[in-house]
Amino acid sequence: MRDRQKAERAGRVGETAAAWWLRLKGWRILARRVRTPAGEVDLIAKRGNLVAFVEVKRRKTGEELDFAIDHFRLTRVAKAAESLAHRYLEPGDDMRVDVILIAPGRALRHIENAWIG
Repeated sequence: MRDRQKAERAGRVGETAAAWWLRLKGWRILARRVRTPAGEVDLIAKRGNLVAFVEVKRRKTGEELDFAIDHFRLTRVAKAAESLAHRYLEPGDDMRVDVILIAPGRALRHIENAWIG
């Protein structure tokens, strides 16, 4: 149980770092940790007429980041994004699924439009 709590805490730290990074890039954070029956979206951000549903992965090493995201996880986020779109998109808005990868000592990596489904 202790490891699970540590992982949860580390995930929240990663999400906070990702949210600040997005803000610095001109994004407005609309929501954090939104749960749906299809899955969870870590961050929902908007810049201009683009809404990004963002999956954040934080790992202990950069090497672990290579295995942090896969088709299954992206599919889950995409399904959750589809179910949430009506709440966050305005007429004329576009949406996409992004991934932010974080590891200590490494530059944050933002993968735009990670889901093409």
